Amino acid sequence: MTEASLKEFSSLEIDPLIADRPAEPRDASRLLAVRRSDGALLHRRFADLPEFLGPKDLLVLNRSKVWKARLEAVKATGGKSEILLMAPCGADNLVWTGLCRKITPGQVLTCPAGRQAECLARNPDGSYTFRFSAPVDEAYLAANGAVPLPQYILKARARRGVEAPPDEPNYQTVYAAEAGSIAAHTAGFHFTPDLFSRLAAAGVKTAFVTLHIGWGTFRPVRSEDPAAHVMMEEACSVPAAAAAAINEHKSAGGRIVAVGTSSMRTLETFSDENGVVASGSGKAGLFIRPGYNFKVAGAFITNLHVPESAPLYMTAAFAGRELLLKAYTEAVKEKYRFYSYGDSMLVL
Repeated sequence: MTEASLKEFSSLEIDPLIADRPAEPRDASRLLAVRRSDGALLHRRFADLPEFLGPKDLLVLNRSKVWKARLEAVKATGGKSEILLMAPCGADNLVWTGLCRKITPGQVLTCPAGRQAECLARNPDGSYTFRFSAPVDEAYLAANGAVPLPQYILKARARRGVEAPPDEPNYQTVYAAEAGSIAAHTAGFHFTPDLFSRLAAAGVKTAFVTLHIGWGTFRPVRSEDPAAHVMMEEACSVPAAAAAAINEHKSAGGRIVAVGTSSMRTLETFSDENGVVASGSGKAGLFIRPGYNFKVAGAFITNLHVPESAPLYMTAAFAGRELLLKAYTEAVKEKYRFYSYGDSMLVL
C-alpha cells in the first residue's frame, strides 16, 4: 500500500449501511461533525447545522441538475441493453459520449421512441461515442430517460427486498437549476427550504457555482499509486456575482464552506495561489488527494463516500487521512447511513 493510498477504508463493513432511500424529511439525516483542531467527533442531525454556522460563513453550493440520463436500449438481436449518457459532443445533441456494456463500434441500439443509437467508437477513457438518429435533448430525456441511480442503491434494495419512494424527485437537490449531471450533488440532498431560511436568519450567506458531475467523480481510483489516477474532466462555471461574493467574504475574514466535492473542486479550479476565485467557465480535472493545499474553503460538507473513490480522497485531503479513518470507523460503529442517500459529514 502506497503512502497516499486509502485502501484501509475498504476493510470497513459498509454494505449493510448503504442507504436505499433518503431521509424524510431531508434534513433529518444524521450529521457527523469532525473538528480538525482537536479531532473531536460530534453527532447531530443535519437540521442542527445552524449550531455550527453563523454570520462569518458563506455556503458554496453546486446548482447542477441531474438529467434522466439512463436510456433503455435493445440490440439488433433483441437483447436488452442500456446507455448512460455522459455529455453531448455538439450543440445539435446528435452525438453523445456514454457508457454501455458489451457493445462494439458499428452496432446499432434502439432506444425509447424509436431513436436509433449507432456506436461510433470506443474512447481511451472506456466510454463510447454514439450517433443518434434524432436529437437527444433535455425534453427527450425527460420523456424517455430514467434517473441514473447508482447501482449500489439498486443492489441494496434487491438484497433487502424493499420498495422505495420515487427517485425522480429525491435524486435531486431542492435548488438544482441547470441540467447536465449524470450523478447527483449528494451533499446538497440534506438541505430544505426551511433549513435555508433558518441559516439565513443566522446570518449565513450562500453562493452558487455549477459543476456537471460526470464519470470523473465516480470513476474508481484503481491505481496502486493514486498519483497515477487520471481524473476525467467535468464542465464547471463560476458566475461573476458568485466569485465577487466569495472573494469579498474571504477578504473580510469570513469562512467559505464548500458543500460537496463538486463545489470544492470548482472553487479550487477557479482560484489562484492566494485563494482568489475567478469567474468564468472551464473544465475541472483536478484529482485532489492527501497532501493537497486547499486555497479557498475553511469548512466542508460532504457525504460518507465509497472506498476507492475520488470524493473519498478529496475528503481525506481536507480532514486528514487518520482523522477521516477515525470518523468513518465511528460512523460504522454508530450505524450511519452511507453513500448517495446516506448521512452527512461536516469537517470544520
